[in-house]
Amino acid sequence: MNPKIQIFDTTLRDGEQAPGYSMNLDEKVRMALQLETLGVDVMEAGFAVASPGDFASVKAIAEAVRSSSVCSLARAMEKDIDASAEALVPAARPRIHTFLATSDLHLKYKLHMSRTDCLRQIRRAVAYARRRCPEVEFSAEDASRTDANFLCKAIETAIAAGASVVNIPDTVGYSTPDEFGALIADLMNRVKGVENVIVSTHCHNDLGLAVANSFAGVRAGARQVECTICGIGERAGNAALEEIAMGLRTRRDAYRGLSCGIRTEEIARTAHLLSTITGVRISPSKAIVGANAFAHESGIHQHGVLSKAETYEIMTPESVGMKQTELVLGKHSGQHALESRLKDLGYDLDAERVAEVFAAFKRLADRKKQITDRDLVALAESRVASRGTPAREWRLESFVVNSGNHMSATAQVTLSRDGRTVQDAAIGSGPIYAAFRAIEKIIRHRFVLEDYRIEAVTEHRDALGEVLVKISDAKGSYRGRGVSTDVIEGSILALLVAVNRMLER
Repeated sequence: MNPKIQIFDTTLRDGEQAPGYSMNLDEKVRMALQLETLGVDVMEAGFAVASPGDFASVKAIAEAVRSSSVCSLARAMEKDIDASAEALVPAARPRIHTFLATSDLHLKYKLHMSRTDCLRQIRRAVAYARRRCPEVEFSAEDASRTDANFLCKAIETAIAAGASVVNIPDTVGYSTPDEFGALIADLMNRVKGVENVIVSTHCHNDLGLAVANSFAGVRAGARQVECTICGIGERAGNAALEEIAMGLRTRRDAYRGLSCGIRTEEIARTAHLLSTITGVRISPSKAIVGANAFAHESGIHQHGVLSKAETYEIMTPESVGMKQTELVLGKHSGQHALESRLKDLGYDLDAERVAEVFAAFKRLADRKKQITDRDLVALAESRVASRGTPAREWRLESFVVNSGNHMSATAQVTLSRDGRTVQDAAIGSGPIYAAFRAIEKIIRHRFVLEDYRIEAVTEHRDALGEVLVKISDAKGSYRGRGVSTDVIEGSILALLVAVNRMLER
């Protein structure tokens, strides 16, 4: 059997369905390009029929991505398949992924159809998708709770109708590794034509077994694994891509020489980009990419690692793109050195953005003794997030706040745009709220503050603070990120990123 495991990434579809992980079009395209750099074989760009925004995202990703296959999800319905096919027209390697539930539980209570009707709809939908797209994947939703004999018939029907990939989802994370491995083995032995298609796994993590079940499927003959960065997704999430990739690389002995095409040195960068875009922090204890993944506090462990890293590390930080050393820049560093380091960190900014980051870097260098890579990433992200025409963006010129425990806070904010400067003041329950109200008066556009968070980027008293805000108006929601050693300045900068996105839209 083929030793190559295809990696099907669904971060942009299943992953984005998790609360707090929604992305706008620009963010999805940026994430898709990084997934392409990571080396995923297939990326599921979205559910084209779900909304105009999803359709536009699938189409934009199809236009941007060249080396990975771009896939759109579709129910086993012609209108869904049509939407997917139209959105995928620009794709170099398009794939339509159509699905239908096959378990008696879903057939009776969700779909209200018989097994015969189910097989008829699978046949019709896959054949129709095959006429619209050269590559079709069929998923038997809730396969792990489907009667084994009927599941074989459903998969045979999909293969006969033209599916080149058949996916076996553990939709609700119910299965155990023994059960799921046996299920894949049974299909590999019994399904007519299975030797001509790729069998795929799609495991959810409700019982914490998504990665284990995926590996059980691979050992039984599956040659595609559907997964997401950091395992994000519905409910408890999906199988984590980085765990699958590093499991194959680290334990080739256990997985009989199987491998995948993931560029593992890009794993950390991809995970951190996802965290940066969504504003959701990676758990420190997250395998492979968490802050503690290569940290050792125990004296015994420290001694062992210093003597020989392999005593307590089964992989190196460099193998997943985590640098053990950081280039420390300071106030005497020049723009060339900064630009070079930004490129090393994965940021290829235009001259204007580099100049903006350099100016922010110099301001920060006057406040901090040392600036680390984590500081630079935060500074770069605060500018990457701004995609509009710089001249048309509101910029912070200055602010003054007055606040105390026995007085209402006041804020005076001065912004500039299109070469003109506007100033206004407001009162609020705190200095940040007062500043936000002053900005609302300046831009003359009402918005609602939906979320506000602040976190330290680095340690010590001069830590750079990262502020994340989410605002909304009648047309949608917008996120912004700002960084500063001053939490009020960071908050204003974050709000302005969100405000500029709102006004651009």
